[in-house]
Parts: sequence; C-alpha cells; structure tokens
Amino acid sequence: MMEQIAAAAAAEATADNNVKPIRKEILNPGNKYIELKPGTRVKFHFQTRRANDVRIVDDSRKMDKPMELVLGKKFKLEVWELIVQQMSLNEVAKFTVHKSLCAQYPFISKTLRDIGKKPEERRHCCGMTLQNEGMGYEDLDELLQHPLDLEFIIELISIELPEQYEKERWQMSDDEKMLATHTLRERGNRHYKAQEYDQAEVCYREAVGMIEQLMLKEKPHDPEWQELANVKAPLLLNYAQCRLIAGDYYAVIEHCSEVLTLDPCNVKALFRRARAHAGAWNPAQARRDFIEALGLDSTLRATVARELKAIEEQQHERNVQDRIHMQKLF
Repeated sequence: MMEQIAAAAAAEATADNNVKPIRKEILNPGNKYIELKPGTRVKFHFQTRRANDVRIVDDSRKMDKPMELVLGKKFKLEVWELIVQQMSLNEVAKFTVHKSLCAQYPFISKTLRDIGKKPEERRHCCGMTLQNEGMGYEDLDELLQHPLDLEFIIELISIELPEQYEKERWQMSDDEKMLATHTLRERGNRHYKAQEYDQAEVCYREAVGMIEQLMLKEKPHDPEWQELANVKAPLLLNYAQCRLIAGDYYAVIEHCSEVLTLDPCNVKALFRRARAHAGAWNPAQARRDFIEALGLDSTLRATVARELKAIEEQQHERNVQDRIHMQKLF
C-alpha cells in the first residue's frame, strides 16, 4: 500500500516539473537506525509549514504531547509512515512533501487542534458543514481549498517494536485479546493478594472489556459465545469482589446478578450478592441469597450463620433506633 501511494505521488510529481514527492534534509543525525515493521509504535514531535513559508501551521510541542503512530494501522496521513521509516532514532529531519500526499492533513490537523475542546466547541466535519461553514480554522479551510506542498520537521523520539510494548485493545487480534485476558487476570490476582485492590480492579475490568468485545462477534448462547461467557464469569466475580471491598454495593449486585444469568448455581455470585444486599440494607434479599448459597454448598453453614446473625443484630439495632426516634416525635 505504501509503495502504491508513493508511486502515485511520484507520477504526479513527475508531471509537475520532475519534483520528487518526498525530499529529505537531515537537520540533526540520529544515533541508531532501527528497521521498522508492521505493529511498531513510534512517537515523534513535528512542525508543519507550507513549503517556502516560515510561518508555522502546527507544532506538536504546543499540543502537550508527541504524535504517536502504530505502523500498518492505516493512519489517514500515510505519508507520515513513509517518513518515519526513513529516520533514525532521535534524528531531526525536514521533509518537503508533494501536495498530492498531503490531502488529508487539514483533517488530521483539525482533530489534533480539537483535542481538549469541549464537544460543543468542536465543529463536525460532514460534507454539508464543510461546504457551508468550513472546518472552524481559516488556515485549514485555505489549505483544503488550495492544496500546497507541505514541510514537516520531524524529531523521532521513540521506537517500540511490537514485542516491546503492551498493545492497546484496538491493536489486538482476537487471539491476542484472549492471551491478554489471561495475563490481566493473573496480574489482578497478584494485586489482590497484595491487598492492592484498586490495581486489581483495573486489571479485572480491562479483562472483562476484552472478553465482551469478543462475545459481540458470536451469536448469544452458541458454543463459542458460551465458552467466552465461562471465561467472563470469574473475571466479573473478581471485579465484583473489589467493588464489594470499596462499598459499591449496587454495582456488586448488578455484576453478580449478571453472573447468575450465565450460571444460576454460582455459589460465589450468590454469596457476594448477599453480602452486597446486606451492605445496602436489603435484608430480605440478603437472607434469601445466603440461604440459597448454603443450599448449594453446605460447607458455608458456619459462615452463613454468622452473616444471618449479623443481619438480625443490625435489624434489632435499627428497630431500637426507630422506637427512640418515634418517642422523640411524641
């Protein structure tokens, strides 16, 4: 794909006074050349100018963070992928790029400029809006209507090969998501054992999200969907346990109820939902779930007895307080 883009641009540039589509000038040599492959993540700072114009159009250093690309993921401005593959790590270079390769730049620029703005301050770029109102930036409107060659000064500050960083969810294949799910569960378990409940919760939540994405591709209750549901249930229970510790009782009730729709005899889901009902002071529901859990697992007899006794004691205390309150009213 990259070769086709470059070839097409070269053909247009040849017809335009034999100008090369991409011209490079090294401003500061880098210290290490690394051959980039699909999936490599690169970070770089950039300045954009119109060719032969000293005025800066965009500067990533004023946008608070460098630009980040993952090669091979069909970024709209594909010429940037071509550019960084010609650079060494920590190199600074100026690239003059033929206008035929820069058609998408105004849209990329608008997206970057809009970051941090409130949604209502952003102008949606549908065809009708562009025609009637423009992009919301006069210089980008001009560039869109009258394309020009652009100069990019690029500083390549980071190169991470696919095996050197943890991929974000959108980059992963289905197999990679399954592997990441198991890794996140194990990491969450380590955090939980170390009583690092917030970190454990993050791991379990991320793992649940990955499984849910995979489940969307399957027909509900088909064997493939059910297999994924069986992976999701313990993750959701672990997440619910973290929320139980945090006192987020209704979230626990919701998640445990979901597990019980997948596995009606899941003792852990019943027991944790019972404790959440007790914490939210839904005593009838708590008793019901405790008793049902005991019916499925007799080894819980002593534990359930303590929980039911605690509910009775709390109920007695609440009744006493209610009587005192009523006496004060009269």
